[in-house]
Amino acid sequence: MNLTIQHDRRAWLRLPRPIGPRQAGALLAAVLTTVAFCAADAVARSYPFGPRTRSVNDLGNQYVPFHAHLWDLLHGRGDGGLLVNWQSGYGSSFLPDLGTYLSSPFALLVAVFPRDEIDLAVYVITVLKTACAGAAMAWLLLTLRPGRWWAAALLGTSYALCGWSVASAVYNPMWLDGLIALPLLCLVGEWALNGRHRVLGVLIVALAWTANFYTAYMATLGAGLVLLLRLLLAGLPRRQGLGAAGRAVLTVALGMGLAAPLVMAVYFGTKHASPGTYGHFVPVAARDLLARLLPTTYSFGTPAVYVGVTALLLALALPFHRAVPGRVRVGWTLLVAAMVLSMQWAPTQLAWHAFTEPQGSSYRQAFVLCALLVIAAWHSLSYGAPDWRALAPAGVLLALITAVASRSVLVRSTTWWVLLFAVVGALGGLALLGRTDGGRRAGSRRHNALAGLAVVLLLGAQFGEAAATSAEATRQRLQHLDDYAPWGARQQQQAEAIARADGWPRYRTDPGREQTVANDPMLVGGQGAQYYSSLTSDVLNRMLTAIGGGWTSRGRSLQSLDNAVTDVVFSVGARVHSPPDPHQWWNPPNAGPVTVSHQDVPPLVTVRPSVTLDPARTGVSAFGPSPYRNQEMLLGTRVYTVPALTVRTGDGKPPARSHDDRPGLVIDRPAAGSAAQKPTITAQCPARSEVYLWAPYYSGTARLAGASQGTIGRFTSDHPVNKIAAMQPLGEAPASGPVRIELSPDWTSVVPDSAVGCLDTARLRTTVEGLKATGATEVTVSDGTVRAEIPAGSKGIAVVAAPRIAGWRCAAGDAPATPAGDYHGLIAVPLDGSSTSLTCAFHPPGLRLGTAVGATSLLALILLGVLTAVRRRRATGRPATPTTTPPLERTTHAL
Repeated sequence: MNLTIQHDRRAWLRLPRPIGPRQAGALLAAVLTTVAFCAADAVARSYPFGPRTRSVNDLGNQYVPFHAHLWDLLHGRGDGGLLVNWQSGYGSSFLPDLGTYLSSPFALLVAVFPRDEIDLAVYVITVLKTACAGAAMAWLLLTLRPGRWWAAALLGTSYALCGWSVASAVYNPMWLDGLIALPLLCLVGEWALNGRHRVLGVLIVALAWTANFYTAYMATLGAGLVLLLRLLLAGLPRRQGLGAAGRAVLTVALGMGLAAPLVMAVYFGTKHASPGTYGHFVPVAARDLLARLLPTTYSFGTPAVYVGVTALLLALALPFHRAVPGRVRVGWTLLVAAMVLSMQWAPTQLAWHAFTEPQGSSYRQAFVLCALLVIAAWHSLSYGAPDWRALAPAGVLLALITAVASRSVLVRSTTWWVLLFAVVGALGGLALLGRTDGGRRAGSRRHNALAGLAVVLLLGAQFGEAAATSAEATRQRLQHLDDYAPWGARQQQQAEAIARADGWPRYRTDPGREQTVANDPMLVGGQGAQYYSSLTSDVLNRMLTAIGGGWTSRGRSLQSLDNAVTDVVFSVGARVHSPPDPHQWWNPPNAGPVTVSHQDVPPLVTVRPSVTLDPARTGVSAFGPSPYRNQEMLLGTRVYTVPALTVRTGDGKPPARSHDDRPGLVIDRPAAGSAAQKPTITAQCPARSEVYLWAPYYSGTARLAGASQGTIGRFTSDHPVNKIAAMQPLGEAPASGPVRIELSPDWTSVVPDSAVGCLDTARLRTTVEGLKATGATEVTVSDGTVRAEIPAGSKGIAVVAAPRIAGWRCAAGDAPATPAGDYHGLIAVPLDGSSTSLTCAFHPPGLRLGTAVGATSLLALILLGVLTAVRRRRATGRPATPTTTPPLERTTHAL
């Protein structure tokens, strides 16, 4: 099985002495990837090369704001630190978010960009990560087997710009760390196989798991499969094989241990996160799966496994390539087939996602299959270009794939033109390359011309189809996903208004209901309820939902709540009011300036009388069905009148009652051209009270009939429930007569029985004065610590206006710290009248355990390094002995 192809010293392409094949291949792959990536965005007229925004879905809602918050922290301008983010969710645990979204070393590059160029910073980071993935794969390929360095660069580029990368990962930039990690972890496996670079291998594993543990988990599984196959193909004696496997396992274990402080914090953060809802996995149809192998196809719910026609042809030719040893052909072909099947079977599909059904795309492990296809293609090429006996059946297989895929709706007209271009370039280039292998006139002018033409055809085909596929994915994302404008005049005005009004920690400044993105506080500043993360705490979600808050993304994206009572509870003293975002097509054009309203509120820490709660109904479980009564529980005073309602449809009839999971009365959208009046809600409110409408399952607008100064409330919900609408203020009740609310539903909605609340603003002001008189005289906040000075003799409980998420410990005076109490979801500290201060400190769950594991792993790594150094030192005095090299490594090949 030992196949040797002699090096040709007259090769047409030579490298300078200081640059080896691996360095040259990695560099060329990085350059090709960068140029193709940017060219695709230029063709698609996408930011920063055109007017189309690239901030789609979670990129605009989560990742850009998180990077903006990181910029603020790095420049000493953020509210909070590594432990607590005081800007979002009224105080959220930040370390799990850091480990999920921002722990990549690339993220630190945001610091060198201006704050108002945060979108450009994220784009540059995305390009750099993609380029590094291509370079890492090219390096790996030339480590697995020697071969043409430019061909390794070509396949490295095909991996970096695979379908998973350009369709899914470019707007989930932390996933790109997994794209880099997979070839690096395969390199670690090679080192374990040969007993080299043990400490470096541990550090690479630790870096991969720290950068993004989610995709690192998948990359580790993929690298494990590659190593297992390499061990089987190497034919090592059992003892040597078990030793190599043991070294690999130890390396991964120590690397994961070093990453444990962050990984454990993320793990326990997920345990306390809002559970969301998960769909049931359904395997994708074969025609759609095969369609995603072709260029320019796009779909959110199918595996993006495109790697380019050249790589695909080479992988298909591998089973028929007679120059490749039979075991190699069988082994890599079976591994690719097994990977495909594992993506179509629910148990293995679940295992790829760490036994948690993902929300959103179900094929996040597709980059592993792309890597296996590319590595299989390299084995097909590195033994010499496949001849017609291998290319012919590969072409037939490609034709069959195309025929089956043609039945899929994912194939578009552009697919055929790009596919034809790629096939001609790939087949032509491989055919010419085959003629240059082993020819008698190697080094002649004709030989060099053919070799050069082959390189041009192969690189040109790969570049063209990758750029076209990336550009098409960019255009399709804008048609299928929500999108958001990059930083502009609107965000600048909001940030300036917030900076002028900011009074933290004396009071909070809320960026407002008229959000630009779901994480406005991190993007434009302030401290509000808005918070969108995979780690949004269940306590915060349930509390805000109970008091009338709205959310999207199945409860993980919480919205601001424009309500006078909750502003008092959470010490929101300033609130920004912006016109609707003109970027969103359903909103009217920008009409008016950004303004700020102020409200007198108590301090962040208040003192309440002692309360006795039913042990079975403590914390957020004590809330009832009415958000108005739940707000009063948090406030400690009755301030609302909740009147009986009379609801009528557009034709004046009583509506039917809902029979699904949305309790209330059904309001249908009037038919187009119908003469029916608008549906209405009628209630009797006290004169001059402030009218609120709570309709979480209503979608449309609502306004007070006849109110010249009334507010038009905008409600957004859907069914099945992915988002619910927040409570909205509608204006002031008239001096006499009933309150009449006109509804303009977008589609069939549900109005609850206790939808209307009438706020007594005078009583609320009296309550505020009382809370200020007995509340803290001084409050200081620094990262994960809150300190407050309270009046002497205070008894009852001190309530901190922050959600009681897991990890808070508090102490009154000099008493020892204990887990914080829970006042209907808020932090509470018992007071006995003897203390004049309190301190609450936050310790992320899992951090101490993770630190202990990390310290143990570090100690083990140091001992391993010392032991290795001692062995090497002892070995220097002994005569050298020949080493056993796996048979597959004893090969050479012309560049």
